[in-house]
Amino acid sequence: MADDIILAATGLGKDFKGFTAVGQVDLKVRRGSIHALIGPNGAGKTTCFNLLTKFLPPSRGRIVYNGRDITAMKPADVARLGLVRSFQISAVFGHMTVLENVRIALQRRLRGDSFDFWRSERVLKELNGEAANLVEAVGLQDFANVTAVELSYGRKRALEIATTLALEPEMMLLDEPMAGMAHEDVDRTSALIRRVSANRTILMVEHNLSVVASLSDQITVLARGNVLAEGDYATVSKDQRVIDAYIGAGHG
Repeated sequence: MADDIILAATGLGKDFKGFTAVGQVDLKVRRGSIHALIGPNGAGKTTCFNLLTKFLPPSRGRIVYNGRDITAMKPADVARLGLVRSFQISAVFGHMTVLENVRIALQRRLRGDSFDFWRSERVLKELNGEAANLVEAVGLQDFANVTAVELSYGRKRALEIATTLALEPEMMLLDEPMAGMAHEDVDRTSALIRRVSANRTILMVEHNLSVVASLSDQITVLARGNVLAEGDYATVSKDQRVIDAYIGAGHG
């Protein structure tokens, strides 16, 4: 695999009891880029994303991350390699403050899946400085002492991104980060994604085409479980196959 390709899938597919959700997908994500996976409903985006993040085992194909075959690995194992799916961690505890949530995520990075950290308030306090930096990085410094349950939907997503950043991912995978957001939250989260992409790679599934157009370096369009088109937004948005299957269908 070329050094500039951080994640590659070859012939990736998934069948469910005779139904083919993903046919045979080839995908290459360039290191340091923001890569979007888009397509109409039923295109296989979510299944493909679950395959890439190891939440589903593939029926066929191969996945390579940073030159290492991760096809048979578990999500927690690939997370330790630096490939982390945001919102997979469930590290947002509603009754805890924003700062406490990020601190817990930092402790998880240090101790893995062990929960013995619950016994050590002293150790958690030592992480306050790093937690505060992460809270500020996602724009939640004014909400550091607010419980997570009190946050708006968009700010909860920002907190989830902070807990993901606590694991020091080299590559972040975002599953519909703008879903259900009000306009002001979309703008804020888009700006956040651009900021956190400065020194890492991002692959995202997203329905909001204006977000895809403004953020993405490369786009892969899926339809009926297969790759329909690839390229930057200017290229794929003019592709007649994409217009017929997706853009022209009123998705935006």
